[in-house]
Order: sequence, then structure tokens, then C-alpha cells
Amino acid sequence: MRVVVIGGGIVGAAAAHYLTGRGASVTVVDGGYQGEATQASAGVVCPWVDHPEDDDWYRLNREGARAYPGLVETLGEDFGYAKVGALLVAEDPADLEPVRSLLHRRYADAPEMGEVVDVPAPAELFPPLSDTLSALLVPGAARVDGRSVRDALLNAAVAQGARIHAGAATLTPDGEVRVHAAADVPVPGAPSGEGRLWTPGGGAARSGSEETGGSWRQAEPRDPAAAQDLAAAQGLAAAQDPAARNAGAQEAGTRGAGAQDAGARGPEGARGAGAARGAGAARGAEAVRGAEAVRAVGAGAGRVFADEGVPVEAEAVIVAGGAWAGEVCRPLGAELPVFPRRGQILHATLEGVDTAWWPIVLPSDGPYLLGFPGSRVVIGATVEDVGFAPRVTMGGLEEVLRAGLRIAPGLAGATVTETRVGLRPVYAPGRALIGPLTSRVVVATGLSAYGLTAGPYAGRLAGALALGETPPIDLAPYAPTRC
Repeated sequence: MRVVVIGGGIVGAAAAHYLTGRGASVTVVDGGYQGEATQASAGVVCPWVDHPEDDDWYRLNREGARAYPGLVETLGEDFGYAKVGALLVAEDPADLEPVRSLLHRRYADAPEMGEVVDVPAPAELFPPLSDTLSALLVPGAARVDGRSVRDALLNAAVAQGARIHAGAATLTPDGEVRVHAAADVPVPGAPSGEGRLWTPGGGAARSGSEETGGSWRQAEPRDPAAAQDLAAAQGLAAAQDPAARNAGAQEAGTRGAGAQDAGARGPEGARGAGAARGAGAARGAEAVRGAEAVRAVGAGAGRVFADEGVPVEAEAVIVAGGAWAGEVCRPLGAELPVFPRRGQILHATLEGVDTAWWPIVLPSDGPYLLGFPGSRVVIGATVEDVGFAPRVTMGGLEEVLRAGLRIAPGLAGATVTETRVGLRPVYAPGRALIGPLTSRVVVATGLSAYGLTAGPYAGRLAGALALGETPPIDLAPYAPTRC
């Protein structure tokens, strides 16, 4: 059986690995777009602390975490996975009680989390931490390097016969895949690296309960004013730009803020993951979101295709295009409200300090911290609904640094070595999106902040669907709703 996988992030790589292991002929099409979530991710695997009111969301992440030890054994290589445990920290010990109760309730069905214990002096396990913090230790939590996992999966798939094509993939209305060599030709007068503004829920601010549902980790913006600012900016753009006015109803609910990769039409009208990589539209309006200027642009933004696209024959297609998946699927008549949520992270080094086995640090609000080999510490991530704007910003770095130093003042002397930015794919109705769109096209995206936890497992599920197999869990809660 021939299968095309659109997207070479962690979900697409896992799908390709699963499919080749089942004897399928696999072609992976990947555009290597700026802002791909896997490329920027750090790697926290601790599903038991989140989604207390959504058993289906939790189940997907729990099964994803359970699959990692088997994946390590199957791939037979080190991709940064290590059970280092997680410290849940708070200034007030009383703030830990709800998550303690949640972990106690879930322990019987998830003993792999380990026995949760109080840590009276968390700085003994993560030395830079403030000595004013209280903590719980979840010993089963793991750290993983997202890039390394993806690379290991792709390498294994290639070793089993998979082919990888670099280029922009589009779909025709009947589900045929075309691969385009995209030319970096910006629309005249367009801003670089910015794009359309899109407010989650098609223009209305969403409450935190829709995605986080009382989760311990922060998975969406806490400040509802951010969404209001974006909605105001969208209105300003529509008022000033006729193209934006005409496209407003079509754009809202299906695209993120910015056509960095999502918005151009190919020569035959197909829209794809790479259709709008670099450019905006010829006209735009600027709105201020906090300290950041965000440009709202009209319709027609896009990257220019250098060719009409080469068809790739396949009996099945898996769209694992991350935040761009909605654009890829639009020619099928599916309006999938998948949008990007930006996360900025910072890497620092503590020269001469062994950070390889430091536990993950998860405050209830704000960025996480985790150590890696090589004296490296990662702090992140911001949670921003600003659309397809994969940029590291001064405001984002300030937020990460301020929050990180508040709980870990001992990092003040660390050397900043790298910054990364990724666009996490979020499915507006809430949980992940995994299921068939047509008889030959399967979509798998919307993992939000849990891409590294559930990504390899979601790719396996998508692969099973493409082959006509019965998935190991019921996928009805994640099925796409055709609009």
C-alpha cells in the first residue's frame, strides 16, 4: 500500500515509522517551515497532572507517555529520553493540594507515575530553585529531546524504505497529493514573517476551561485581554483593507495570525502546508499587543509556487501538518479550525555543572524548567495566540526570563546560548484532532502543548487508520467535525 505523509514533525515521523514497519510504501513530504513545533520543543512527558475534567484528552496523553519505553527499545538509540521526575512547585503549599488529589485519584490506573512524595527542600534536587518553594515529586515524569525523537523515527522509517521529499504539499479536492518546489518570491510590499490575525473560536475569546480545564501546566494564554487585542486588530485591518473585509468570514476560524505558511493558492487552487511561507499581503494595519507590534494583513498573502506540482500516487494520505493542517485540508471541503499557538523558549548553560539528571520543574503558572546533558537548562515556553509569527521577541524573552528567575534565582549567572520559537497546533474545539476526513485522507494534529507527550502515539494511531486497522483506543472523541 502506498501512503503519503504530509509533515515531517514528530507525528508525521511516527506515522512513517509505523507504516514502514507494516510494509507500506511511504513518502514523507516536508516543507521545513520556520516555526515547526517539533523543531523548537524541549520535552516534558508528565501527563498525569493535566486535563482533570477531560478524560479523553488525558487518556491520549497517558497512552502517549506509556509508549515511550517501548519506542526506546524499538529504535535502539538514545534520543534524550530519561525518567528524571518532575517537581511541581508553588510558593504556597496549599496550592499543591488540588494536584496532589488529582494524582492520588489517577494513581491506580497509572502506577507508572511513581509514588508522589513531598519534597521539603526542592533546591536539593534542582539547585538554582528558590528556597521559598514547596514541591511534590512525580518520579515517573520524563524528559525528551523533540528533535532527536523525530530524527530517530525518520531515520528508522528511511531504513525501512521510506522516501522523504522536501517541498510544499497540497491536496486536490479528490485527495491527490501534489508536491511543489516553492520559490521564495514575496508579494511586493508585504511584511516578512508576519501574517493574518486570527482569534481562537472564530473571533471570540475562549475561556481557559476549554483546553486546560484546570490543568496544572499552562497550555493557553492566561490573559483574556490578548485575544481581545487580536480581535480589535482584526477589525482594524478589515476596516482599512477591502481585501481583508472580503476575506474576513473565510479567514476567521480556520487560520492563525499570519500567512507565514498558511494562505496562498497553488496554480490549481489547492492550498497547502507550504502555500504561504514567507509573505503577507500588499496592504496591512498594525495593532499593538502589549509591547509587541503585530501586523494584520489582508487576503491573498502567499508564497509563490515555482511549478504546478508533481503528483504523488498513493492509496492513503496522512495530514500531519501541525498548525498548517487546516490549510492543507481545505480543498477537501473541510474547514478545520486549527491555529498556531506560539511558544518561545530559552536555552542556557551553567558551566561545569552537571544538569543531566535534574528533575523537570513545573510551576502551576508560567514557564517550565528542565535540565539536559552538557550543563544545559531549558526555560519555556511562552503561550501566545499571535498567529503565524515564528519570531523570538523581546517581550517573549523578558517573560521567560522573569518567570524563570522568579522560581530559580540561581540561574541569574547562567549563559544564554540559544533561543527557539515554535508554533504549537491547537484545534479550537479543545482536544487533539485525529481521524479520517475522507475515505483516503486521515488528519492528525492539534496536540497543543502535549506534542512530545502524545506525538509518537498519535502518529501510530494515524498510521493504523491509514492502513484500515483498528486503533488500540477509541478515536471517536478526537474525530474531525466536517464544516
